[in-house]
Amino acid sequence: MKLFVPALSICLVACQADETLTGYGAADKTWILRSVDGATYPASATMMFPAEGSVSGKAPCNSFSAEQTSPYPWFSLSALRATRAACADLDQEQIFFTALNGMTLVEIAGDVLILSNDQGGEMVFTAQSGG
Repeated sequence: MKLFVPALSICLVACQADETLTGYGAADKTWILRSVDGATYPASATMMFPAEGSVSGKAPCNSFSAEQTSPYPWFSLSALRATRAACADLDQEQIFFTALNGMTLVEIAGDVLILSNDQGGEMVFTAQSGG
């Protein structure tokens, strides 16, 4: 019995399920932004969830990374970092980051990922084919 309790504790910690997006189908895919608030997004932006609690991607001009440790279906970014390159799509980049920072919920349905908030904001992503 003395060995059973510590072994059980170790197993419970080690076997804990990933409650972030990576545990619900977002991992191992590149998500391409298709629309923001119902309007087709005219620039290129992607997002990935490479590991539990980790987000990375490419906005129209800059690469970014952040932490996302909220349990599914909640969504919130912290420690957002981005490169600082200029390009012709800086206005679209501003739209992307403003919308992304305002999202509070996430839904994954197959190859579609939807970020939304209580104010009616919405970002729709689709998984890249073969990615």
